[in-house]
Amino acid sequence: MPETPHTPQAPGSPPAPRRPAGELEAGVLAALWAAAGPLSPAEVQGALGGRLARTTVTTILTRLHGKGAVTRTRAGRGYAYSPIQDSAGLTARRMRSELDKQDDRGTALARFVSQLTSEDEQLLRSLLDEADGRRESGSEAAADGGDGAAR
Repeated sequence: MPETPHTPQAPGSPPAPRRPAGELEAGVLAALWAAAGPLSPAEVQGALGGRLARTTVTTILTRLHGKGAVTRTRAGRGYAYSPIQDSAGLTARRMRSELDKQDDRGTALARFVSQLTSEDEQLLRSLLDEADGRRESGSEAAADGGDGAAR
């Protein structure tokens, strides 16, 4: 279990509320995305304002590495971490991963689409039309030898 900063509490006071799932990972990723290059756990800790113990930051980075969300390179005796993708790329990867877990992809996609706002649905239609256009022009290029000349 990851270490969390300990704030002494008065006897009989209610426990501090738990953080929402993924909040720490999101904060660490935000720090990495804002950086100009790879960061050590201590640098990530500093970017987060020192609110978390360095060991907690290291644990989060190790878990993100295990999930394939960050890369790490040797830096002295430890590692420096970089995000693999930007926020949108990571979200897309997570969506794809969840879809890959489904036995009935059609039902999962249908339910996803049914929950979209009309604006998001229109955006999705536009993106799918764009993708179809790229596929069609790619197949036409392959059919004509790739140089645009009919054979």
